[in-house]
Amino acid sequence: EVELVESGGALVQAGGSLRLSCAVANILVDDFAIGWFRQAPGKAREGVASISSVDGVTYYAESVKDRFTISSVNPKNTVWLQMNDLKPEDTAVYYCAAVLRLGYGVSWPPSLDWQYDYWGQGTQVTVSS
Repeated sequence: EVELVESGGALVQAGGSLRLSCAVANILVDDFAIGWFRQAPGKAREGVASISSVDGVTYYAESVKDRFTISSVNPKNTVWLQMNDLKPEDTAVYYCAAVLRLGYGVSWPPSLDWQYDYWGQGTQVTVSS
């Protein structure tokens, strides 16, 4: 089955930067999406950024536009999330997720957690003020 492992979470000061990495294994098709999500204590899991593997179309949450950048899937099957100008409200466990594209009637890439089928274990990002 598809497996994902996140890494790169850390404690950083506000205004700092982090790059999270998502290693993706066992995706045997070319058409899929990778999404980054985050969940803070007491809050619902929210989509941060996602990308289509085929055409590179991206989605960004309004709260992270112009600060976060999601990469394409590289030949090593790794996707990263570059996070700049971090704010305390960015503090959360960050997850990467994958979903295979089985049809073309759905907005792509997906941006909601329930639209994804495979998940990593999460990595903690803490931004201090």
